[in-house]
Formats: sequence, C-alpha cells, structure tokens
Amino acid sequence: MPNLLSRIPLLSDLPEDDLNQLVSSLKVLELQAREILYREGEVGEHLYIIADGQVEILRAAGTDDELLLNIIGAGEYFGDMALIMPGGQRTATVRARGVTTLLTMSRGEFDDLLRRYPVLAYSMVRVSSQRLDATNTSTFRDLTEKNHQLQKAFDELKDAHEQIVEKERLEKELRVAADIQMSILPDQLIVRPGVDFGASIEPARQVGGDFYDVFPLGENLVGIVIGDVADKGIPSAIYMARTHALIMAESDRSIQPGTILRVVNGHITRLEKSTQFVTVLYAVLNIDTGEFTYARAGHETPVIVSPTGEVTRLPHAAGMAIGLWDPISLDEKTIQLEPGSTLLLYTDGLTDCREPGGEPFGLERVMQTMAKVAGLSAADACLQMNSALRVFRRGAPQDDDVTMVTVHYRKK
Repeated sequence: MPNLLSRIPLLSDLPEDDLNQLVSSLKVLELQAREILYREGEVGEHLYIIADGQVEILRAAGTDDELLLNIIGAGEYFGDMALIMPGGQRTATVRARGVTTLLTMSRGEFDDLLRRYPVLAYSMVRVSSQRLDATNTSTFRDLTEKNHQLQKAFDELKDAHEQIVEKERLEKELRVAADIQMSILPDQLIVRPGVDFGASIEPARQVGGDFYDVFPLGENLVGIVIGDVADKGIPSAIYMARTHALIMAESDRSIQPGTILRVVNGHITRLEKSTQFVTVLYAVLNIDTGEFTYARAGHETPVIVSPTGEVTRLPHAAGMAIGLWDPISLDEKTIQLEPGSTLLLYTDGLTDCREPGGEPFGLERVMQTMAKVAGLSAADACLQMNSALRVFRRGAPQDDDVTMVTVHYRKK
C-alpha cells in the first residue's frame, strides 16, 4: 500500500516512514457499481484515495441536467475541496463506475499532514488547478453541445412556425378558392312553367373540378351544362372556372350545343399550356316542345325515368373530352322528353363512389334509385339520389367530386 501512496503526486515526496504511518491510519472503503459515495452540497469530513477502480465526478446527478465533470482512477484522490473550503460542503457528487476500493483520510489526519508538510498545499493547488481546467473544458464542451441542441431546436421550431403560417395561408387561399368556385355556380335554379330543376355538388376536397349551370336562353329555351375536370384541387378549380366562363360566353352567340363546345375546345387547345382536360355535357331544352338537344364531350350519358318508372340511358355514341385535340369529335343527339319524365345528368364521381369494402355505387344502383323517383320533383329526385349514395357509402372517404343535375319535365 505504501507503494500506491508513493505514486500519488501529492504524497510522492513524503518520507517512507511517514507514508507507512499514514497507511496504517487510513481506513478501507469499498463501493459497489453506481453506488453514491456522497452528494453535492453535503458536508465533507474525509479525503479519499482510489486504491482500485474508478469514480465519476458529477453535477446535478440523477436529473435530466446531469453533467459528468470528470472520471478518475487508481492512484488519484478527491474530496479535498470540502476540507479546504469554508463550510466544508461537497462541490460535486461522486459515484462509483464499478466495484471501487477507497482509502479514507479524516479531516484531522488531513490537517495534521498539512501542518507537518506545508509544501503539500502547493501540490494540492496545482492539482486543483488542473482539475479546474479539465472541468472548465468539460463544461464548455457540454455547453457547446447544449447550445447546438438549442439552436437545432430553435431552427426546428422556426421551421414549424413557418410551416404553420404557410399552412394557414394555404387554408385561407383554399377558402377563398372555394368561395369563388361556389360563386360561379347558380345561387338558385331558374323557375319556368312546365319544368323544374334540381342540382347538388359535393367536392371531394375543399375545392374541386366539377361544375354545373342552368340558365335561360330566351322565352322557352333553357341551357343546361355539367362538367368534370380531370384531377381535383385548385388547378382543376381554375380550369373549371375558365371552361365555364367560355361556355357561358359562347352560349350568348349560339344555341347549338355542338357548335358551342367546338368553339370552347378551340379556345382551350389553342394555348396548349395545360395537360388537363374536361368532360362536358351541354344541352338546350325547349320547354314548349320538350326537345332536349345535347352535345356530349366524353361525359357520362344521362339517365331518364319515364312517368311509369321505366329507366333508360339516353342514346349515346363515342365522344372526346375538351382540351385534348382540335378538331374534337362529339356525341350530338336530340330526344323528345315525355311529360312527367325525369332526367339525371351526373359526373362519374356518382358511379365511382365506393363503400368501405371498395365496391363502387355503379350505374345499376343509379338506375335502380331513379326508378323510385318517377313523378317526383327534380329537387326531390336529387335528394333521393344523394340519400341513397350516403347510405351506400357508410362513411367511407369520398374519392371524387359528385355532381348531379335533375330535370323534371311536366309540359303538356
């Protein structure tokens, strides 16, 4: 054991007899792994020399702010600061890293040793300075790391705040876009003797690409349009608004549905700046005669129910969507509406709408529902179809916009 003490810089210059005497007075203390020897703030009465093992010098031990100041091992000593400083309080917590053997020196033995060998005080100051430098380095390193962590947290918080601001801006723009889109649609459907209309639109998102309109073209003529822009969201809503505006503008120049859609297609394809397209059905109803003349640009074929409940699809042929090519191929027909019949115009969101298991509503269910609305007003027919669709969906997410226009012809 004297050999151990002689290797300690603090005691290496002591005479061998004094080292032997000191060894005989020291007590042996053994710590288990992670055992606390003493805690920061406690009053200290002993100096400790490590005979075997290692201890950790800690601040704020056992808390989230725990800081490792130093690790010391065999041949080193600690606890001297509490014996030197007024009040004798421990300045840090000491914890064993593994099984550790210590030699303990009491305050009285420590004071007696300094009185007999005052030069030891200089050695202790030197060691304390070295430890202070090491502690400062460790603290600086820890503070630097914490500063990096704080800066990273600040940057992440700043990014999150910017994302929230951007999200709020986008949500505001979406609300404005939705308001603009709804303002394009008619506030209320026109009323004419001998015919009534119903309509509904349910966007899959806050804004969508479906549209419809019902508007007068003269004393006895009514224009009806329904369309579906490919895709959804703001780009589709903008494309929808543009197509709707062009159709309305051209409807003032001609009452021929095919002529109007061809001119609109020419306007849209001439710029060739978009990959989007829109399916459209534009029709003119003569209230006096019941003639329903329509042009179909790739849109869903309307369904009609007779006064007796017989459901059929209108005559149809192939047609192309608007915005793809010019010239365009259209499906153009004229039919005679029977008094008491109801006509349904719709977008593919109706037939494609799915229940939780993934099965689509489909054309067959559309026709089955239409068979039940024979003789009802156009508004009630629209409500019945929406109700049947909601029951079928059972809360499943809506994948596409769903738009319908119903026409109930009563003229005799």
